[in-house]
Formats: sequence, C-alpha cells, structure tokens
Amino acid sequence: MKNNNKYIAIFSGYISPHLGGIERYVANMVKEFEKLGYKSILVTSNYNNSSEYEEKDNTLIFRLPVYNIFKNRYPIIKNSKKTKELIKKLDNYNIFSIIINTRFHLTSHVGAKYGKKHNIPVYLIEHGSNYVTLDNKFIDFFANRYEDFLTFKIKNKVTGFYGVSDACSTWLKNFKINSSGVWYNSIDTDQKLPKKVKHNSINFLYAGRLIKQKGVENILNAFSKLSKKYKNISLYIAGDGPELEEYVKKFNNENITFLGKLSYKELLNYYAKTDIFLYPPLWPEGLPTSILEAGLMKCAVIGTAQGGIKEIIDDKKNGIIVDADVDSLYKSMKKLIDNRDLLNKYSNEIYKTVQEKFSWHVTSKKILSDLGVDISERYFSKKYNLEYNWCVFVFINIVNIHGYFNKIFYNEISWNIFFWICSCLYFYSIGFSWW
Repeated sequence: MKNNNKYIAIFSGYISPHLGGIERYVANMVKEFEKLGYKSILVTSNYNNSSEYEEKDNTLIFRLPVYNIFKNRYPIIKNSKKTKELIKKLDNYNIFSIIINTRFHLTSHVGAKYGKKHNIPVYLIEHGSNYVTLDNKFIDFFANRYEDFLTFKIKNKVTGFYGVSDACSTWLKNFKINSSGVWYNSIDTDQKLPKKVKHNSINFLYAGRLIKQKGVENILNAFSKLSKKYKNISLYIAGDGPELEEYVKKFNNENITFLGKLSYKELLNYYAKTDIFLYPPLWPEGLPTSILEAGLMKCAVIGTAQGGIKEIIDDKKNGIIVDADVDSLYKSMKKLIDNRDLLNKYSNEIYKTVQEKFSWHVTSKKILSDLGVDISERYFSKKYNLEYNWCVFVFINIVNIHGYFNKIFYNEISWNIFFWICSCLYFYSIGFSWW
C-alpha cells in the first residue's frame, strides 16, 4: 500500500557518519527540510555493512549493497537482486522530487534512472569545480575520461543542474551543461556552539583531509618558519589522510599538534580556541564546509582563490586570499599575528558573511522553491504549527480569565465578543496548518 505522505528522495554515495563535505551537506539539507514539514528518503551505499533499511529521525534510509573494492572511497553498487528489491520498495512512497549528488557517484545514476522511469523530476547538485585528481597524471587521464563518460550517460536524465557555488556552476559548462542556479553549501547557523576560549597565544587550525592537494605542507612550512620568531603561537592539524604519517615525521615541532580524525563536536571545540583558520588548497574546490564552520565560530580565515573559496572570502574585507605558495601564506599569517585589531575585524566580518549568505535557513527554502514548493513564511510543519497553536490557545484562555475577573472590559458581553473573535482566528489557523 502506497504511503500518501510526500517525500523528497536524496541519493548520495555516502551519508553521515561517513565524514565529508557532501555528507554534511546532505545531513543539513534533510534536517532543514524536516523543519519545513517535508520528509526525506536517503538512498546511499552500504559501505559499512549497516542495516539495509531503517527509519532515523523521521528520515527513511535505504542502503544499497556494494563491492568491497574501493568501498570507502568510491562505492560500486552491485547489480544484484537485493539492490533491485530495495529500489522497488521506493515505489511504496509518494516521491515528488529526486536530488542526486555529483555526476560520477553511481548512486546518482541509480537515482537518475529511477526518476526517468517513474517520470519524477531529478535535480543534480555539483559539489566540485574541477576533475577529481589522484596526483598521478597517467591515472588522472583515464579517471577524467571515465568521469566524462558518466556525465554523458546522466545528462539526459536530469531536470536541472545546480552547483554548491558559482564556481561549481561554471565548471558544468565544461560538459556543455547550463546550470539552473546555485544551492550554496551552507551551515546551520542556529546550532548550539561552544563559547570562544580566551587565551594569550595565537592559535592556528587546519581541518580537512591530509592530502597534497589541500596545501597542508605549505601550512606546515610557513608555520615552522614563524615558530622560530614567535614563541606564543600554536598550530593544530585536524584530519586524517595518506600524508599524515609523513607530515608527523617531517615536522617534529613542539608547537604543532596533529589531532587526527575528530568528531564534529570535538572539531567545534577546537574552533572555539582558534584565532586563525588556514585553508590554502592547491586544487579547485566546491565551497569548503570547514571555512563556513570557522567563520561561524568567528575565526579569521586565510585561504587560496580556489573554486568557491573566493565566494566566501572577500580579500582584505572579511579575510585574506593568498597565492598557493609558502611565502605568501607566511606573510599573511605574520600580518595577523602582528595586528590583533585586523584579526578581530576579519573574525567579525566573516561571521556576518556566513550568517547572511550561507545559512541553511536560507538555502533550504531556495532549494524547495526551485523544486516547485510554495515556501511562504506562514507555512510551518505540522509539528511546529500545533505547538504554536496550543500556545495561542492557552494564552487566550489565560487572558480571558484574567480579563473577566479583573473587569478589564466595560462589561461581560464585550469581553465575550473579543474572546470568540480570538477563538475563531485560532481554529482557522489550526485548519489552515492541517490542510
């Protein structure tokens, strides 16, 4: 029997607790949809042998079986009976839109094919602004051609393409695809955050994967040079990756701490004691979540002009854009160490930018609007409508009793008229929210 509730199906190679920018994007999107009264179905890979199906926080999750090879980096969906059975179960739900993440993950192709078959509009979110690189020209050549092939296969099944930044939307032109707009990577600006920790030193932080393309070695070299001149500075490197062991051996400095992989809560605590966040990738990116997190925690940010970074950082207004080399990074880090006022200015300005432009409160409504949903401020989810209406009802009755016994109005008749008008408005609002 078909479920009559309306759902948005979201296909993603990985979801939380797998760590990554796309995973956080999907998690926040689902959370905001729920606030606005729209349920989601997540279809992802079963890379960690979890339950094939579960309902978690009002969200339905389907996990498709994958081959063991590359399952933690690039899940390959099995064309098996179990996969077909799980996909068939989607027919039991009233799905009005499908959102797929990236052109090259095979979960996106499963979602696009399902949408095409059932005449459901499919919207693709582009999270990158260049080809994925494995830092090997020979392998990259064939990997890029494989990406071109997958893009060709999926193009005609997609209703609209959106980037998480303008840079991502521009990148789509490389495949002769015109972007329909931007669904900015954003952050939950209403979340509970730890308080900033006061200290006398200057703390630097990098958070992300430890691979050469992220420019982490430039950070370590620049900081090592600075630590010879300044004794009250510290650098924290949060994240895991293939270069971790090499960096730990090469940069044996008492002021450098390698934190390894952190939970989101642990990472927020490090943002709380960070003055300057460093993110200088050598390769184009979509729109880094870590910069948004740092901005929300009022950390000054230094980054390179790669991909969507320059859409967050307005050079010398709310942060610093540097060249992708050690010397440029060193000079900018030194500049903020020597100028506390400038550091504080950039911290406050990047916070304003994130609040005004990169809030999920804004982005989620933009997405639903582009899906054809009427997003009026007076429409809340049923849950929040009921809470609101019961508050109104209790308030009316309290005022009614207080007014009656204290003779606020000239007579009982005038008060009863007022009460019935308020009650009618109340019942009208309940009916409005339920229907």
